[in-house]
Amino acid sequence: MRIQKLDENTKKNLLEDLLKRSPNQYPEYEERVAAILEAVKKDRDQAIFEFTKKFDGADISAANIKVTEEEIQEAYQAVDPSLIEIIRKAKENIKVYHEKQRQYSWFDSKPNGTMLGQKVTALQRVGVYVPGGKAVYPSSVLMNIIPAKVAGVEEIIMVTPPGKDGKVNPNTLVAAKEAGADVVYKVGGAQAIAAMAYGTESIPKVDKIVGPGNIYVALAKKAVYGHVSIDSIAGPSEIMVIADETANPRYVAADLLSQAEHDELASAILVTTSEELAKKVSEQVEIFVEQLSRTEIMKKSLDNYGYILVADTMEDVIDIANEIASEHLEIMTKNPYDVMMKVRNAGAIFIGEYSSEPLGDYFAGPNHVLPTNGTAKFFSPLSVDDFIKKSSIIAYSKEALEAIHLDIEHFAEAEKLTAHANSIKVRFE
Repeated sequence: MRIQKLDENTKKNLLEDLLKRSPNQYPEYEERVAAILEAVKKDRDQAIFEFTKKFDGADISAANIKVTEEEIQEAYQAVDPSLIEIIRKAKENIKVYHEKQRQYSWFDSKPNGTMLGQKVTALQRVGVYVPGGKAVYPSSVLMNIIPAKVAGVEEIIMVTPPGKDGKVNPNTLVAAKEAGADVVYKVGGAQAIAAMAYGTESIPKVDKIVGPGNIYVALAKKAVYGHVSIDSIAGPSEIMVIADETANPRYVAADLLSQAEHDELASAILVTTSEELAKKVSEQVEIFVEQLSRTEIMKKSLDNYGYILVADTMEDVIDIANEIASEHLEIMTKNPYDVMMKVRNAGAIFIGEYSSEPLGDYFAGPNHVLPTNGTAKFFSPLSVDDFIKKSSIIAYSKEALEAIHLDIEHFAEAEKLTAHANSIKVRFE
């Protein structure tokens, strides 16, 4: 991996480099996505079946687009029983964590005849997108569905592309059943997003779409936002490790590669105050890359977006961490909690040398759907909050309104909104 001294010039170039990975930087795909969305909006099921044949090579129709109970049972027979047990353990951890995020309605009554409050309501129907093809992530199925279940969403539909045989990956199906999906449809890509956003004969319109996907899925979600809500527009994976001379270089190298293997646009960055650690990590990365299975992907990822930055002080390290606002941030320093308290911007923070990033991906419980491309400056991980909405509650008695009606009328008249003022005035004529 390249080792660079951290200075203002390095920082500027790095931030510009990382921004190139945003889905917003690929306008050439937008026309193709728009055409798919328009076709599904117009021709509904027929467009879905044609696109599924074209892109996935599968013959899907109204008769087989929905996964049957028999197919789910077949999936359970095909999946290793030990993996099913692990899925169940992870499910429980994720459920327990997200139950702590529940919000409740509240109401505040006063003796003067006023009652104000907030009514919390779960979304009625949510759509979960799950990638297919080369990427099969049962962990993402759990992370997207379980918070919706905890929130109390009435109906959770899942879409995922089928294989050429018209079947859904067994691991994906088992995870969907365990997490609590109500129905699974065999459709992927931008056409699946369109189906959930607009509704077709087979697939109902949803209130919100969540879940990761490729560039077509990301841009389709961006395009339908407003027709439905979305979680976020996910960019490529990224990890930053903050480390000092006390860190184990072998652990740091292994953790950097845990994200570099995702795809060629993934970013892996070490920021350290130790030149010696920087050199040892770089050497260890070279060794691991040749030993692990996704060698070519990791090499391209590291060539394009892999950095080891050596800073003068820990304050400089924390400064660049807050500027980059990484999806995953690991802290391996002698005082990791002190460092953590100074970090403002990160999707998930992993503290200490035994809290490696895959712990969060699969098992610990916090959600692994995280803000990318610097959006951790203003976005949060997927949570129960994403599956609820809030309504304000206002109730005044005649006496309570009478005490302040002239104030409201005056305010409305100051804004030249006489009908507003009149709406209050008529009650006290």
